[in-house]
Amino acid sequence: MKHFLFDIDGTLTPARSKIDKEFQKFFAGWVTYQKEQDNEVFLVTGSDKVKTIEQIGLSLYRHVNGVYQNSGNQLFIRNSLIKQSEWQIPARLRLDVLVRLEISPWYGRASINIEERIGSANISSVGRTASKELREKYYQWDCREKERQSIVEYLSIRYPRLDFAIGGEISIDIYPKGKDKSQVLDDMLEKQNTIFFGDRCEIGENDYTIYSKAARGHSVKSFKETECVIKSYY
Repeated sequence: MKHFLFDIDGTLTPARSKIDKEFQKFFAGWVTYQKEQDNEVFLVTGSDKVKTIEQIGLSLYRHVNGVYQNSGNQLFIRNSLIKQSEWQIPARLRLDVLVRLEISPWYGRASINIEERIGSANISSVGRTASKELREKYYQWDCREKERQSIVEYLSIRYPRLDFAIGGEISIDIYPKGKDKSQVLDDMLEKQNTIFFGDRCEIGENDYTIYSKAARGHSVKSFKETECVIKSYY
């Protein structure tokens, strides 16, 4: 049995956007084929259930074998909650994050700069509600200024029991060590047959641990590239 594991943003969809309709149809058919071969397909995302269903639709959400939300800290199988972690961001860390965001030289702010999730937290200078245009501007600025990298390095020293990973275009994921996406591998019956697809697979990014620990990893940059790769698994 093979276990196929997919990130969502940048892997199955454009970042924080809905899945392409043609790709959705293709991927659903591919999932059906893999299940017929007694293989399993799981989604592994840093987002919560509501955002995931907004992106991929309820039918695909229920069609895969399971969806790991919040970096693997919550598991849904066909819309039913199976398990979840209860970790919450400590008050001291929240204060440190607010101070770092307050002194950020980034000029444009939206709301929700700290988003608490099940078993994890997500922080962003630009804010989770930023428009697509503002997200892209911040991403280009951050590529030059390395703000997120600087914040990760600063907080990692102050909180050695936590992990801080750059995720997506605008944010940083926070979770206890070992509670990142790679934890889902412990649920796979045949770890030697795990295959992961993600777009943030460099060291320090939020797909790196699962990408490096899975039996096989595919680093992709778009759903079109994902489509090209998974065709080889027919």
